[in-house]
Amino acid sequence: MAVSLARRAFLRGGKPLASEHRPPWTSSNLVDTCVRCDGCIDACPEGILQKGDGGFPRISFEHDGCTFCQECVWACDEPVFDLAREAFQWRAGIRDNCLTKAGIHCQSCQDACEPEAIVFRYSLGCVPRPDVDTDSCTGCGACVAVCPQDAIALVVPEPEPVGEKSPIKGGGVTNV
Repeated sequence: MAVSLARRAFLRGGKPLASEHRPPWTSSNLVDTCVRCDGCIDACPEGILQKGDGGFPRISFEHDGCTFCQECVWACDEPVFDLAREAFQWRAGIRDNCLTKAGIHCQSCQDACEPEAIVFRYSLGCVPRPDVDTDSCTGCGACVAVCPQDAIALVVPEPEPVGEKSPIKGGGVTNV
């Protein structure tokens, strides 16, 4: 049975399916190829894959991050996952409610970041503030899970216009 995304959006009050919460290595064709068998959900050792909208798998970084173990991929018999693509398009971004912006020392996101994409910059007279290297960030969500202030957003970097250099490393960001 085909899923009508337009109908689902209408029934949800115009709110589209949360494509930003797709499992790793999947694309927007998830609703066309997934049979909602829960194989990937059951196989996920971190428990970050959950049954989401319409029974489709979704990812939640509430308690843990993705280790890229690929168990979800091997548990799926359908052409849902594509290991040739990047696991996640999003990158970590620091929101204004970060504890460091209130003068409180916290480096939990840096401690959880295995690729060391989050570093704290020291400045005289201020608590160190987090800086995300979007080129190193894998989008695994480990920093999201440990942030006591829910101050980390997963954002998709905007592509740089052809022939122009963005003043922000990795281009601008758009919240997902």
